[in-house]
Amino acid sequence: MTTVTAPPAVAAGVTAPRPFALARHSLALARRSLIKTMRSPEQLLDVTLQPVIFVVLFVYLLGGAVAGSTHEYLQLLLPAIMVQTTMFGGMATGVNLSTDIGKGVFDRFRSLPIGRSAPLVGSVLGDLIRYVVAVVSLLLFGTLMGFRVETGLLPALAACLLVILFAFSLSWAFVLVGMLARQPGAVQGIGFLALFPLTFGTSMIAPAATLPGWLRSWVEVNPVTHVMDASRGLMVGGPVAGPVAWTLAWSALFVAVFAPLAVHAYRRRA
Repeated sequence: MTTVTAPPAVAAGVTAPRPFALARHSLALARRSLIKTMRSPEQLLDVTLQPVIFVVLFVYLLGGAVAGSTHEYLQLLLPAIMVQTTMFGGMATGVNLSTDIGKGVFDRFRSLPIGRSAPLVGSVLGDLIRYVVAVVSLLLFGTLMGFRVETGLLPALAACLLVILFAFSLSWAFVLVGMLARQPGAVQGIGFLALFPLTFGTSMIAPAATLPGWLRSWVEVNPVTHVMDASRGLMVGGPVAGPVAWTLAWSALFVAVFAPLAVHAYRRRA
């Protein structure tokens, strides 16, 4: 484990403004999380190899039947797979936190003069690298397969940032699960149960108009549908304003609800 040293100002007895101190402590622990990930690159397989497998399978199994050609289907599929991949990457945050608590790592954090919520915030910030790696690797592989951005560089960059923001906001739900579940395996099991209807119950694989009525009703209210539509609109064309607004609203709601609950659950457990 990477040793976290107390900030000099705190160690010397100088009290920094609480929000500023919390930000410093969180960034220090985010650096620890980032170093841990870089030293174990196999932890990134779920955001590098897994999305590639999904793209290849879906494009060549369903492309001709759904869109008439593999290229057209790749244009439809890849922005949505980008959303799915970052969401699954967020689940790892909850699993890692549960693992650290089980190993007693957070008991050491409690002995440091840092904010009680800093370990959670630091872990979530540190795992942002997972989303960046997922987006970059998927876009590179998609480009090799023939995917092309049709709207321009800035809209495509906005799509990537929007997807990362949504995944970051949703990751607080997995942090809460990580604080409540007793075992990392339970966190992963609960995460998969939640993510499958959220990601596959969308227009990711097939247009919503082709789905049965009961499933279409779920797709239309599913927050993941909105971010997928926003990503598609920004990268290959289509409605943008409405899906982006819904995505931002859902992201704010997730943070407002799950972040305080996760911090409260952590304080009770730790």
